[in-house]
Amino acid sequence: MAKVRDRVMVEGRVQGVYYRSCAEEEARRLGVTGWIHNRRDGRVEMVIEGEERDVKAMIAWSRQGSPVSRVENVEVVREPYAGEFNDFRVLYMRGGDE
Repeated sequence: MAKVRDRVMVEGRVQGVYYRSCAEEEARRLGVTGWIHNRRDGRVEMVIEGEERDVKAMIAWSRQGSPVSRVENVEVVREPYAGEFNDFRVLYMRGGDE
C-alpha cells in the first residue's frame, strides 16, 4: 500500500480540551507519524504520514476529536510523502503555540 502525507487543519473547540494528547494516542495506535500543534488562530494543525488507510483513519478520528472537543471543520491537503518522522508528537512552540 502507498505511503502518503496529509496536512490537516481542524477548527472548532479544539484547544484546551485534550485534542492534541488524544490525537497523539490515536496516531500511535494507528502507527502513523508526524506532529500536531495549536495555532494562534484557534485551529489545530497536523501533519500525518503513513500507509494511506492509516492516514485516512487518523483523519476520520480528527473529525470527532477528544471526548470534550467540538470539531466544526476539517481541511485536508495532500502533500508529497517525505518519510521524515520516526513517531507522532505534540509540538510546543517557545513563546506560545502558533
